[in-house]
Amino acid sequence: MGNIHMILDETDVERILKKMTDQMIKTHKQMDRLALIGIHTRGVFLANRIQSLIKESEGIEPNTGAVDINLYRDDWTRIGAQPVVRKSDIEFNIDEKQIILIDDVLFTGRTVRAGMDALMDFGRPARIELAVFIDRGHRELPIHADYIGQTVKTTLKEAVNVLLEEIDDVDRVDILPVK
Repeated sequence: MGNIHMILDETDVERILKKMTDQMIKTHKQMDRLALIGIHTRGVFLANRIQSLIKESEGIEPNTGAVDINLYRDDWTRIGAQPVVRKSDIEFNIDEKQIILIDDVLFTGRTVRAGMDALMDFGRPARIELAVFIDRGHRELPIHADYIGQTVKTTLKEAVNVLLEEIDDVDRVDILPVK
């Protein structure tokens, strides 16, 4: 595939995740009320990595979970007659928890909106914050992230791919042309 431009490598990914985790630790004094919820698929892996970094730093292991947003999307009928639905896995009570919803890329804001809708089916958190590894702009909804790994300027003719070891066998972020 031509015209792929790597903007972050494995070292950058590790450094950025550590920075984001440090910001979360500094913000949340009551770690026992904190829970990390990743949006399938890469947001789940990022949430698990952040959980490990918090445990390493603070000796506390916040609850983590996974949410699938496919049936909450406002465009689910456009993505195919049979959307792939993965398991939402939140095995703890989210009522009154400080939730950090985690995704790999923030673009239009529609995935995050769907993620919040999905969370509400599990309870009523005290607060929902958003952490994204890459913020690429171009919002269609009034959504902003509380924790941003890296802001990347893109055009609408480009895509941002966050590749993670757990699923892609490499940690890297690429910009590539939209097909």
